[in-house]
Amino acid sequence: MEKSCPECGEKIIGRTDKKFCSDYCRNAYHNQANKDSTKLIRNTNNLLRKNYRILEELNPNEKTSVSRTKLLSKGFNFEYFTSIYITKTGNQYFFVYDQGYLKLENDFYALVRRN
Repeated sequence: MEKSCPECGEKIIGRTDKKFCSDYCRNAYHNQANKDSTKLIRNTNNLLRKNYRILEELNPNEKTSVSRTKLLSKGFNFEYFTSIYITKTGNQYFFVYDQGYLKLENDFYALVRRN
């Protein structure tokens, strides 16, 4: 039985379990299959990535506090985060992957990193 490459249609020569004719076709096929399929997903991932970079930049020592104004001036968007952690005392930490923030008094935020 002759198999053909799912990316380019060329005849596959070699092992019986080989699926692609070349590394190029294998990479192209998987890149196409795994790309962000919609504009919404791509934009959301970009916003999460931007928020993560801002938190990482402002929190180099894994724990610090920063003003809301500073976060906003860097372009931080409080609507985009990946998870919420509620402590036993009821405090809500919002996380963007392993970088988190907790609202404090006077428009300040505690920045933390989850280990």
